[in-house]
Amino acid sequence: MGDVVIDGDDIHGDGVNVAARLEGLAEPGGVCVSAAVYDQVRDRIELPFEDLGEQRVKNIDRPVRIWRWVRDTVASSPGVDQMPLPERPSIVVLPFNNMSRDPEQEYFSDGITEDIITDLSKASGLFVIARNSAFVYKEKTFSVPHVCRELGVKFAVEGSIRKAGDRVRVTAQLIDGTRGGHLWAERYDRDLTDIFEVQDDITQQIVAALKVRLSEAEKSLIVDGGTKDVNAHDLFLRGRELILGLKRDREMFDQSTTYFRRAIEIDPSYAAAYAGLGMAYILDYQNHWTDAPEKSLDQADRFTAQAIARDDQDPFAHYVAAMVAMFMRDYERWAHEADRALLLNPNYAPALNMRGTVHIYTGEPAKAIPMIERAIRLDPISRQQHVHFLGTAYFVAGDYETAAALFRDRIALNPTTDLSRAFLASALGHLGKLDEAGEVWRELKEINPRYSPVEHIGRLPFRDPSDAEKFTVGLRQAGLVQ
Repeated sequence: MGDVVIDGDDIHGDGVNVAARLEGLAEPGGVCVSAAVYDQVRDRIELPFEDLGEQRVKNIDRPVRIWRWVRDTVASSPGVDQMPLPERPSIVVLPFNNMSRDPEQEYFSDGITEDIITDLSKASGLFVIARNSAFVYKEKTFSVPHVCRELGVKFAVEGSIRKAGDRVRVTAQLIDGTRGGHLWAERYDRDLTDIFEVQDDITQQIVAALKVRLSEAEKSLIVDGGTKDVNAHDLFLRGRELILGLKRDREMFDQSTTYFRRAIEIDPSYAAAYAGLGMAYILDYQNHWTDAPEKSLDQADRFTAQAIARDDQDPFAHYVAAMVAMFMRDYERWAHEADRALLLNPNYAPALNMRGTVHIYTGEPAKAIPMIERAIRLDPISRQQHVHFLGTAYFVAGDYETAAALFRDRIALNPTTDLSRAFLASALGHLGKLDEAGEVWRELKEINPRYSPVEHIGRLPFRDPSDAEKFTVGLRQAGLVQ
């Protein structure tokens, strides 16, 4: 309820704004109402409502108390209600809102969010949802309890950032997503040069509020590292935003490497900027934007080595080094760097997946399965790549039924994948399901007419040729290759 102004065919006002935002908060088939509406109807209709607490909604200055109609027939996301809470305090850091009135500043609010996620992830006593799953909620209207149910966590952090000239305002609050209410909230009005202290304080206040004990090593990891130069940090955030984004082309590579190199010019000791360069050159190598891919891989190797030489405590640098070792098929180094990344950041979902792939390609698929399952639990929304590798682990282990089910799941999550379709066709060949294998193969060829199973399997870094041969044998049994 609120003021509604009728202007010809248009209606506007606070009442319209609130109604529009409440519609976005409601689950499919559900209804959300403001406290004003709830007070009017609660004694007149016999319907159950759940108090979602006060929520901030776009274009409304004050928080709005929201109630959700509890309807038994409303379906939640698959597996959400059954997802048990971890034993450790569990948390998601939601993307901080950019309040700067300048869309060009999105990289800054996103970057600060990611820095806080990374710092919290270094605490072994916490369970921290991965960045990719947290950022699914960016620029969406949601209720914190719904997000916590969907991700299977108890707590959430949300906030906003306003950057104006050399000043920055950061607000942050820690919310109990199961009981409602704030455990901690703070507003920081600081010089931009103080942004590192603000990040550290937010992390430490959250850890303290959740009563998590940090080891001395973890305290050092959270506070130390990085650069103290705000301009170098700003350039790094711009570059990182590009390499983590959806745009993948030569222009992205050129822009990101320019930002990272400029950051290094300002602070030659900035390890993360070297690691960013390494990651950019890996993307260059993977996507064949260059006529000399091996040279790009060598560049990635060189820059990650420089990153680690400057800061051996940077988990991202070790993760990138693991990727380099994977493409070079240096199995011992691949395992070592993935292990190192996980030691420094126990909640690092990509590194868990990376360590699992080492086990897959070195003939130890049973060891890969629990690691990739942990990655999926940390990254439940943006899980499709993890699901593919979990399917690959079962495939190499010879459990073709489970592998096929997982590859089907991955196709549902990413309908244009040719990689999972190829493995699914092979698994179906092993199972003798020839008609389904043929249909999957036809879909694959429609998506990628130039697909070559020989080239595909040749790119996969299996140490034992007999593991790679399982892929070809399945396709042959399905009558799809000679």
